[in-house]
Amino acid sequence: MNAAPPGRTHPEPDIVDAIRLCADPELAAGFAAAAHRILAELVRGGAPLGWTDPPPAEEVAELVERVLCAARAGDGALRAAYDGRRLVGLGYWLRYARPTHRQHADLEKLAVAPEAHGRGVGRSLTAALVGDAREAGIEVLTLDARADNTRALRLYRSLGFREYGRLPEFVAMGGRRYDKVFYMVDFRGNGQPGQQGQRE
Repeated sequence: MNAAPPGRTHPEPDIVDAIRLCADPELAAGFAAAAHRILAELVRGGAPLGWTDPPPAEEVAELVERVLCAARAGDGALRAAYDGRRLVGLGYWLRYARPTHRQHADLEKLAVAPEAHGRGVGRSLTAALVGDAREAGIEVLTLDARADNTRALRLYRSLGFREYGRLPEFVAMGGRRYDKVFYMVDFRGNGQPGQQGQRE
């Protein structure tokens, strides 16, 4: 476990990639269930993760397997945050499926357990995923979010993302409507992949 830096009561999370996760039999065996715990709890609390009701465990297990397969094939990246042996956050990106868009990827989900909020877990996960995308030669990494998720959007902007569009009142949730906003970080900088990301 990492030691807590001066002024912090909690240690830095250990940010694990798909290779390290799969190489640890205990973590790998419990990952889908731990991910389900986090996602279900967040959705139950109203978090904008794409579900209106907590997803069933089987659906999360299928999602995890799909993401891990993509990561093994070089078509995605998964990052998991651990406090000791306890999963406290996860996120992933996947390449676009359309052949003409395969050079780009979408950051599809980022989730941090409620007990770990305010500890920099989301920032560490996002920064690691952005670094993975740059190393994989991704040209543009995109994401979309609910416009009222101001804390997450502020985090994304601080890591180099910028808004490139929005759909007014596109998301329906509990009888309410929210704008859907689209963010991107472009690694191409002057036509060369990675240059802009290196300057940020």
